[in-house]
Amino acid sequence: MAATDETPGEGFADPTGDPLLRTRFALPARPATFVRRPRLTAHLDQALATPLTMVNGSAGAGKTLHVADWASSLSRPVAWLTAESTDQAPGVFWAHVLQALRAAGVPVASEVGSPAEAGRVDQRTLTRLAADLEGRDHSTLVVLDEFDRVVSREIAGQLEFVLHHAGRGLRLILVTRTEPLLPLHRYRASGEMTEIRDAELAFTPDEAHELLTRHGLDLPASAVLALVERTRGWAAGLRLCALAARQGTDPHAYLKQFEADHSAVADFLLAEVLDRQEPGTQDLLLRISVLERCCPDLVNVLTQRTDAEPVLAALQRENAFVHYLGHSWYSLHPLFAEILRAHLRERFPGLEPELRSRAARWLRRSGALPEALAQGAAADDWEFTARAVVDDLALGQLFTGLRSDDLSALFERMGPDVRGPAPDLVRAARELAGRDVEHGLAHLHRAEEELARDGATDPAAVGLTCALLEALAARLTGTPGRAERAAEQAWALRPEVPGHLLDEHPELNALLLTHLGSARLWAGRFEDARTVLSAVAGRPGGAAMALPRWEALGHLALIDYLNGWLGRAEHKALAAAGQAQRYSLPQRSGAGLGALVRAAVLIDRDELDEAQALLDEAAASHPLVADPVEEAGRVLTRGRLLLAKGDARAALAAADAVVPAVMNSPWAEDHAAALACAAYLAQGQPASARKAVERVTDRRVACTVQAARARLATGHPEEALAMLDDLPETDRPGPAVTVRATLVRAQAAHGLGDHTAAHRLLGRALLDGRRDQLRLPFLEAGPWIRPLLGTGRLRELAGGWLVPGAGHDRPAPLAPSQPPALVVEDLSAREHDVLRRLAEMRSTEEIAADLHVSVNTVKTHLKSIYRKLAVSRRSDAVRRARDARIL
Repeated sequence: MAATDETPGEGFADPTGDPLLRTRFALPARPATFVRRPRLTAHLDQALATPLTMVNGSAGAGKTLHVADWASSLSRPVAWLTAESTDQAPGVFWAHVLQALRAAGVPVASEVGSPAEAGRVDQRTLTRLAADLEGRDHSTLVVLDEFDRVVSREIAGQLEFVLHHAGRGLRLILVTRTEPLLPLHRYRASGEMTEIRDAELAFTPDEAHELLTRHGLDLPASAVLALVERTRGWAAGLRLCALAARQGTDPHAYLKQFEADHSAVADFLLAEVLDRQEPGTQDLLLRISVLERCCPDLVNVLTQRTDAEPVLAALQRENAFVHYLGHSWYSLHPLFAEILRAHLRERFPGLEPELRSRAARWLRRSGALPEALAQGAAADDWEFTARAVVDDLALGQLFTGLRSDDLSALFERMGPDVRGPAPDLVRAARELAGRDVEHGLAHLHRAEEELARDGATDPAAVGLTCALLEALAARLTGTPGRAERAAEQAWALRPEVPGHLLDEHPELNALLLTHLGSARLWAGRFEDARTVLSAVAGRPGGAAMALPRWEALGHLALIDYLNGWLGRAEHKALAAAGQAQRYSLPQRSGAGLGALVRAAVLIDRDELDEAQALLDEAAASHPLVADPVEEAGRVLTRGRLLLAKGDARAALAAADAVVPAVMNSPWAEDHAAALACAAYLAQGQPASARKAVERVTDRRVACTVQAARARLATGHPEEALAMLDDLPETDRPGPAVTVRATLVRAQAAHGLGDHTAAHRLLGRALLDGRRDQLRLPFLEAGPWIRPLLGTGRLRELAGGWLVPGAGHDRPAPLAPSQPPALVVEDLSAREHDVLRRLAEMRSTEEIAADLHVSVNTVKTHLKSIYRKLAVSRRSDAVRRARDARIL
């Protein structure tokens, strides 16, 4: 039947005879708590320039209120129609569109007419409407709200016809939950479409804060951010949470702890999203709620159906809180998933663990081990979960510092009733990672006994994990022989392990070599330790290798330091620090050996304040692995610092400290004896000094040098020289040792009256010590050295780094003159470094980078400089330093 020019019931009835309800043509009212968001308004302004605009968002995303608020602010009429499910008949739909135009005050030419039948509309009506709109001076704005309710392809085609032929005369805005059946690809390709989607409709933290404030809630930024993260900025979720919180006695606590499944949020999502789906789709949504993400194959496994792919795609198109992640993976909105899980437990008790176990096995087969472990643990399927982490060689990640906390937390709920080699190996690893060696070894031995008794389905992977834990236990207990046996076991098993597993977990071999290197270092086998540690430090591997490389570099730095090569040691220690910074290793990795070595180097340079700061940092840390090597390094370095500060009694106590270990370390004993010797000499007890060190003089050059100092102090210079002459030529220690030995020779020559030899030897010591700025050996040498350093060639060699000298930047701790009256207290060597850069107008950050220290360390030095120079500003410090001839 053709359309007529008649209008039914004075324009207030549709072709069926039902009245045209005025509320469907009115802009929805905005509540008092409505938040106007300028970024969205600015984007929607583009609707004035494009023929088609689509505001496409999920239920409760705030799209209708946002468009209504924008429309109300315009100075031109806006035809508004809220669609309903009854608008599937073309005649009814177009009758409502025409009435929306009239209700907005937009005149419609009489020749357009109105549909006379509910089921159809004459093409002439559409043609005349398009022509009428196209011929106007100004475009007409039409908003079709809730357009997702219109599912008729016929209506979509008619709407496209009018939109296309109306040209610039029509600006159509569709507010919808789903993509309409219009040819959107053409509008996108031609740039004739404005789109606002869910991600843009989501509230930002600032917008959420304003919304909560309008609801009378004053919350800290952290609480607002947490709520936004949980709701993903979903407008309805934020509003419903705010309304519920306002009714409680403690809104902050409610928003922090609210149970989504027992709230208005749950009622909204169940009614607006879940209940709208057919029963089969509802069942699918309930089952996939146990997953963080899903793909069609995984969903088919959980639902035992074969059509998951089109169902997921349809849910995503419908904005049913299903988000597409790319590469066929989807995820549920976290709140929706939380509510669905609660609904699943009520509707199908006991099904959730089964679904999770099924998912865990599929995920492991697909190579998604972290997700498989999470699902297995959530299902309390501990045998599978422990077996998976062991068989896939992932247990080493407990010690890399990256996933350590996650893996440890994963097995917290595994009860003692879960038995078997894999669960016991996991328990052993967790205990050893927590430095509980006794319980860790008990679990490890039980696992090994069970494996020996029952065998294992994959002995190579399990055996390799056992070897790793054995090596770690050997390192922690100071048992080098045990570490060697564990390494041999691991190397024998490696060929039997699938190559792809070894490639995926380079940290396992790196950790094993690091443990072996640390045990060899404890045994005093420096070169053997260097071999395996260098293999770790030089191997690439990204973040997974960061912590083993960091540890290896720290141990290598210690070896160089113990051999007297301070420059090499500092270089490796700084490389270790750079490794930690680059990969953001967690705080509980500890300061590490690198920091201790840097502190020891600074002590030899007489930069005691910075050394103290590094030791304090190390003391405040809680390392992942606290082995005897690091503990001995910590004790001895602190003892040397105490001695350098003049507290010989405390230094002696440090030298006597016992480091728990099964086997004593020769180098730790040697350096403890050397420290005790130096402390006794500082107390004026040369006999005790000689007794403390001579029992170990045959093991290490540094100890022989200390013993020679003790002989010299007891008045036996010839004996001191003889001890040094008997040193083996094969040993080639670094400057930290040779400078001290040369100073002993110089002092002996000076005491014997051979001043020429004394000057020559002192000159050699200055040349050797200048490169590494070795000040402490000269300070330890005693008062005999001061007059010599103030004369001739020796003063020139010492100038600028040990004593004042012409053309040098800074004075030194051995300056014979008193500090100028303007200076309250002598500046340390490192404070001179900072002050000199301060005079160059460098920023705090630039000074820190130049000196390879932290910004906080530089600030500490600045405070000390200001105090010592009695100033409060940078410029005053520089001026005072120049007046005092410090600069």
